[in-house]
Amino acid sequence: MAEQLRLVRPDEDKPTRLAPQNIEAEQALLGAILVNNEAFYRVSDFLLPEHFYEPIHRQIYEVMGKIIRAGKVAKPETAKSFLPEQLLPDMSLYQYLGRLAANATTVINAADFGQVIYDLAIRRNLILIGEEMVATAYDADVEATPARQIEEAEKALFEIAEKGAYGGGFLNFSEALKHAITMAGEAYGRDGTLSGTATGLNDLDRLMGGLQRSDLIILAARPAMGKTSLATNIAFHVAKSWRGTVTPDGHRKTEEGGQVGFFSLEMSAEQLATRILAEQAEISSSDIRRGNIHESQFNKLVEVSNLMSTVPLYIDDTGGLSVAQLAARARRLKRQKGLDLLIVDYLQLLSGSSKRGNENRVQELTEITTTLKALAKELEVPIIALSQLSRQVENRDDKHPQLADLRESGSIEQDADVVLFVYREEYYLKNKEPKEGSPEHLKWQEEMEQVHGKAEVIIGKQRHGPTGTVQLSFEAQFTRFGNLAHADYLPERME
Repeated sequence: MAEQLRLVRPDEDKPTRLAPQNIEAEQALLGAILVNNEAFYRVSDFLLPEHFYEPIHRQIYEVMGKIIRAGKVAKPETAKSFLPEQLLPDMSLYQYLGRLAANATTVINAADFGQVIYDLAIRRNLILIGEEMVATAYDADVEATPARQIEEAEKALFEIAEKGAYGGGFLNFSEALKHAITMAGEAYGRDGTLSGTATGLNDLDRLMGGLQRSDLIILAARPAMGKTSLATNIAFHVAKSWRGTVTPDGHRKTEEGGQVGFFSLEMSAEQLATRILAEQAEISSSDIRRGNIHESQFNKLVEVSNLMSTVPLYIDDTGGLSVAQLAARARRLKRQKGLDLLIVDYLQLLSGSSKRGNENRVQELTEITTTLKALAKELEVPIIALSQLSRQVENRDDKHPQLADLRESGSIEQDADVVLFVYREEYYLKNKEPKEGSPEHLKWQEEMEQVHGKAEVIIGKQRHGPTGTVQLSFEAQFTRFGNLAHADYLPERME
C-alpha cells in the first residue's frame, strides 16, 4: 500500500495524529464496484475521486468511473490497462484489484460506505481550513486584518457546507439540460407563468418570468422616484408568500415565495419596518411616526405587525459595509436560516476591498458589481441592488432614464443581468405647476390627472427576456406600488 499522508498539528509538542480516514471502507466500496458496476451509480452523484484518502484508490475510482460512463464493464482485467503495473515490490496492481473484488461489500451497502468516505473527506477539509486559519493568524501581513481572515474562513466553510470542497468546475451539458428542465417544470407547476420568484407585480412578472436565480438585478432611479419603496414592496411580498418544508437536517426548503435578506445601508431597520407597516396597514408612514392615528388604525397596526412578525424577512442596517463583509453575512444567513432573495440598498454606499483603496471609484464599483454577480451565482439566489442615477437626467427635457445614466455605468451595465428603472412623471410635472388661473394651469391639471398615482418600471436590459415598460400604480402616502388595472379589464361603463 502506498504511504499514507499525515497532517501535523501546529503544536509540535503533541504527538502527530493521523487524518480522519477509513482505508477498509474505501477498499470495500471499490471492490463492490468491481464486482457489480451498479454500485458506482449508487455513489457517483456525490462521491468524487478527491474524496478518497489513499492516492491509488483515487486513481482506481476515477478510471473505473471513466470505463463505466463509456458503457463498458469495469473489472480488474479492463481497469489494469489504465493504471500503473506495480503497486508494491511484492504486489502488482492487478493482484490488488483481485483482492479488492474478493473482499467487496454488497451493492446494497455501497451508498453507506460512500457516505462514510465522503464524510471523512469533509472532516479532513475542515482540518485543513483550521490549519490555514492558524498559519494565517501567526504570519498575517498588514492587509490581512482579523475581519478579513474571518470572511475568508466563512467563505471556505460555506463552500463545504453547501457543495463540499470540490464543487464547481465545468458542468456537463446533460447536467445543464437537467437544470433547464427543472426550471421549466417549476414554471409549469405555477400554471406556466413564472420560472422564478414572483414579485407580486403581474405585468413585471410577465415580462421577466419572475426573479431568476443567480441574476444580478439593478434597480435604478433618481432620488424620490420610489426605488426603495419598490424594493421593500417586492421583499415583503416574497417573504409573505413563503411556503416551505423543514428537511431532516433542519434546513428550510422553499416551495413558494422566499426567505429574504435586506441590506439597508441608508435607512435604519426601524424606518424600513415603518415603510412596510404603512404599506400593509394602509396608513400614512408620516402619521405612524407622529402618532397621528385613531384607535381603530392603531388596532389595525397591531394586527398587521403580528402578521409581519412571522414572515422570513431579515434586515441588516449596518452602515459602511464592504462588499466582502456583505458577502460573508449573506453566506451566513443562507447557512443558518435559508435565503431565496437578497436586496442591497444601495450600491453606491458599498465599499470595495482595502487593497483597492487608492484606485478610483469606477474601479472600486467594478469590483463591487463583479463580486455581487459572483455572489448571486454562488448562493443561487437573485440579488436586487439599488443604484442612483447621475444628474444628467435632470438636464434633459425627456426625464425617462437610460442605461447611460447609471453612475459609473460601465461595470453596472456589464455585470447586471437585468436593469430596471423607476420613473414617475407625476413627480416632475408637479414641480412645473403654472400660475393658478392661467390658461396653462388647466392644461397642467389635465396632464396631472393622467399621470396621478402612476409609475413606470422600465426594463432597460434583460439577458433572458424582452425589454419594455410596465405601468404600475403608486400610492405615495403608503409608499406602495401595485398592479394597474388595464382598460381592457375594466367593467363595461354604462352611458
